[in-house]
Amino acid sequence: MLLENKTAIITGGTGAIGAKLCEIFSLEGADTAFNYEKSEKKAEKILTVIKENNRQGLAFRCSVLDSAGIEKMIDEVIRKFGRIDILVNNAGITQVLPLPLIEEEDWDRMMAVNVKGMFLVTKEVVRRMIARKSGVILNIGSIAGMRLLEVPVHYAAAKAAVTGFTISLAKELSRYNIRVNAIAPGMLDAGVGTNVPEKQYNEYMKYCTAGRPGKPEEVASFAAFLCSDKAAYINAQNMVVDGGL
Repeated sequence: MLLENKTAIITGGTGAIGAKLCEIFSLEGADTAFNYEKSEKKAEKILTVIKENNRQGLAFRCSVLDSAGIEKMIDEVIRKFGRIDILVNNAGITQVLPLPLIEEEDWDRMMAVNVKGMFLVTKEVVRRMIARKSGVILNIGSIAGMRLLEVPVHYAAAKAAVTGFTISLAKELSRYNIRVNAIAPGMLDAGVGTNVPEKQYNEYMKYCTAGRPGKPEEVASFAAFLCSDKAAYINAQNMVVDGGL
């Protein structure tokens, strides 16, 4: 198993990618904790899957913008699991609006959840990783922040920030034996991908060499590899998983 005897925290665990991250990480041997904001039923279902994979699971209902809640979550994970080996910053939101219709509060919300939330969670986890001089951080970005695509400007800007955060943090934490990478998924058949207008969907399929949208489990399986010891020489990278666009 890729992640045997590892412990992981995954933010946004009840989303399309988040749920598969929890499932596959536990299947690969990791005790897995996750946070969620709304769906308690989904959280319970994911906990069941983790336990069926013979791993320990923890679920926390708190926002990535709730500093006190994040600190409490991390303290509880340390108490229950003993340490944190892996953090996957997966929590995020999107909003399909053209620039003239984006209000200031829309922009602020997009940046808060997708960028500030990543910062707040990472800051708390990194303190524990530095003490152990060991750890892996994986940030989930998007090709929306990398390619010339017709996507909401505030979403693209927020996801572009993930790349800068990743490479800078990787350099800063390298002295502590902590790796930091990112994955930039392309269009998937679940989650954000289900809200893509037909015009943009057809345009993507026209140029995607795979000829189909991706699946959350394909992203999650690659994420498990990147967080494993087998990927020990991969650092400060933004890995694109887009079907060949």
